[in-house]
Amino acid sequence: MTTLSKGNLFDPELVTDLINKVKGKSSLAVLSQQVPIPFNGQKEFTFTMDSEIDVVAENGKKTHGGVSIEPLTIIPIKVEYGARVSDEFLLASDEEKISIIKSFNDGYAKKLAKGLDLMAMHGVNPRSGLASAVIGTNHFDNRVTQNVTYTSANPDDNIEAAVAMIQASGGVISGMAMSPTFSAALAAYKVNNVKQFPELAWGANPGSINGIKNDINATVSAYNNDLVILGDFADSFKWGYAKQIPLEVIKYGDPDNSGQDLKGYNQVYLRSETYLGWGIMDAESFAIVKGV
Repeated sequence: MTTLSKGNLFDPELVTDLINKVKGKSSLAVLSQQVPIPFNGQKEFTFTMDSEIDVVAENGKKTHGGVSIEPLTIIPIKVEYGARVSDEFLLASDEEKISIIKSFNDGYAKKLAKGLDLMAMHGVNPRSGLASAVIGTNHFDNRVTQNVTYTSANPDDNIEAAVAMIQASGGVISGMAMSPTFSAALAAYKVNNVKQFPELAWGANPGSINGIKNDINATVSAYNNDLVILGDFADSFKWGYAKQIPLEVIKYGDPDNSGQDLKGYNQVYLRSETYLGWGIMDAESFAIVKGV
């Protein structure tokens, strides 16, 4: 089977399946645009008209309006996941190998989706949980400075305050990523003893609230006390991946630096790598509700 050769790529069907699963499990992928990212990165330009349109009288003088152009380079970073399996994998039938690879693909998609959120929201290396020097400042916790302090007694007011901040900065709200803690607070929130957000009862994830696209995910609150990230995900945040997603079946050595030689333990190593990139086009188009 060509898809299992060392250093070869996932076949197109598995790549499509992988990315579709990521879109379904990452809040950022649910709420924002996916764009293809070349290996050497790409520039995105924020183009702003500085003034309003001008009324010109007959034979009247035209004046300068002005534009501001700010480039943002989205650089993909490499992420990987690997696992040891028995070398009986090499002797299995093609059907059995396909089953193993599909299971690996499914698990990798879940890790990739969670990892995208953790990296772009909080700037951490998902495996270690520590701040990543590779990611640097390219994440919401660093770039977004408009913050609202969480009030459990009235979570609706928290959202209204965050919306007001974004609108005061000239931004719009297209979606929000919400932690389960905040979702539960909204589900329990009552006015005159009437629940205001019954669609969130019993841990439901309805996809939209009050006409705003929404996703509920524990990745939001994984670090830095974030409870809600809301703003213009449609136009002010972009993410993408390089289409080449290699899958290696490694037969020799110690590829995971565990100190155990593969041949010595009758194992082979499955490794997949993906190049992911993202960019926050306008940080003032977002706000974060933070816990205390």
